[in-house]
Amino acid sequence: MSLLTVSQQITIYGGFILAIGGIFGNSMNILIFSTYQTYRTTPSTFCFLINSIINLIYLCMNLLSRILSVGYGIDYTRTSILWCKTRSFSITTFSLISFTCSCLSAIDQYFLTSSNVQIRQYSQMKYTYRILLFMSFIWCLHGIPYFIYLDISSNDKLCMNTNLFYRKYLMSNIFILLCLTPIFIMILFGYLAYRNIRQTIFLSKQQVDRKLTRIIFVQVLLVIASVTPYGIFNVYMMITKDYSKDAYRQMQEYFISTIVGLISYFYFVGNFYMFFIVSSRFREKVKDRIFFWRKSEKWKHLGLGSLMEVNLKQEKDEINSYELIKTAFAMDITSRNQFDDKNSESQV
Repeated sequence: MSLLTVSQQITIYGGFILAIGGIFGNSMNILIFSTYQTYRTTPSTFCFLINSIINLIYLCMNLLSRILSVGYGIDYTRTSILWCKTRSFSITTFSLISFTCSCLSAIDQYFLTSSNVQIRQYSQMKYTYRILLFMSFIWCLHGIPYFIYLDISSNDKLCMNTNLFYRKYLMSNIFILLCLTPIFIMILFGYLAYRNIRQTIFLSKQQVDRKLTRIIFVQVLLVIASVTPYGIFNVYMMITKDYSKDAYRQMQEYFISTIVGLISYFYFVGNFYMFFIVSSRFREKVKDRIFFWRKSEKWKHLGLGSLMEVNLKQEKDEINSYELIKTAFAMDITSRNQFDDKNSESQV
């Protein structure tokens, strides 16, 4: 079996597994983060909500079209100039917006756990809205050259970049913007948030440091494992682009590009499963949504008034939880106020 055939089979089966897992996982994230008010009104979890929406669009536009192209030879980038430009634009732009959401959630976690009241005040929805809108606008502007320089070649009917300078920029851009920058920001602010919690006796007693450590470690590991191989391979391709390569080496590079290309989708697929593994409360929310008929049975046994009391109690428990982690949990508003009062008293 040739490497070309192996690459096609890996793309078909591996791609479908990633697509199904990613569509289900991101859809569950959207369902859970959007239906609980405390999640929608907390910067970190709001970033995860937007991140899941972007990831879902990314998978539908790019992974499914990749499966059709590589696995079945159905490539609309060779026949539609609009799709040629739009797909390339979406790959980069949605990736950058998604990584921006992850970085903002890490930065917000640092703000949220700071002992400085002024720094902690930056953890507000209004700042999150503005930064996300601004950065999304910047990344859309960044992708405009795709609509200018991409075209379908007349000889082999391939969607390709016609500008040499922009081609070089994109190859370096992938490694810097989509690999080094998000990893650096998430490691830096993840460490700062962890240090803040370790220095806070109240939070350490609540074992928040262990929860945050798991979240930071798993998320950083997910980003590193997903984007680093793809970034390194693109640097290799940029360095060796002028080398003379025989057919076998080109086939080897194509096989490797297939592997690292699929690995890069782990980031867009894995957030839901990361939350599910490390967060017991998130698992409870998922079970509530999947086995939704249990609430109907509870309504029959308890009655409407009792059910409303139960839901109200659950909502209060949700607000008063004080789990300072960057997954699906909102920060405890009451404990935050107590935390501010303690710092104010210590300053006096």
